[in-house]
Amino acid sequence: MGAKFDSQGRNIVFSRHPPPADAPSGVEFVNDAIGPFVSRLREQPGKDIWLMGGGEIIASFLDAQAIDEFVISVAPVFIGDGIPLIARRRRHVPLDLHSIDRFEDGLVQLHYRVQKQP
Repeated sequence: MGAKFDSQGRNIVFSRHPPPADAPSGVEFVNDAIGPFVSRLREQPGKDIWLMGGGEIIASFLDAQAIDEFVISVAPVFIGDGIPLIARRRRHVPLDLHSIDRFEDGLVQLHYRVQKQP
């Protein structure tokens, strides 16, 4: 889909489909269960895991309690229709506001930490 991958870091793509024949080298395709995969990943040396994707994958990571933080950018434009940030499911995820950044163009970034649930 035109994504650019940084060869300096580890790039993992979650997909239900087999890797395409022209997949970039150094990109790891995974279709494992998210919870156990993230647990194994967190045991390895490294720093942050950055998740980019649509509402379904974000919802799946939330369901597996595999998201620690959200950085949500709010653009100063109203649209009549759009794609949900997170797919609808029955869940309650309390967040703690960590910081707010305001930019000259009107964009606002909200940085939340996910409260751990028992």
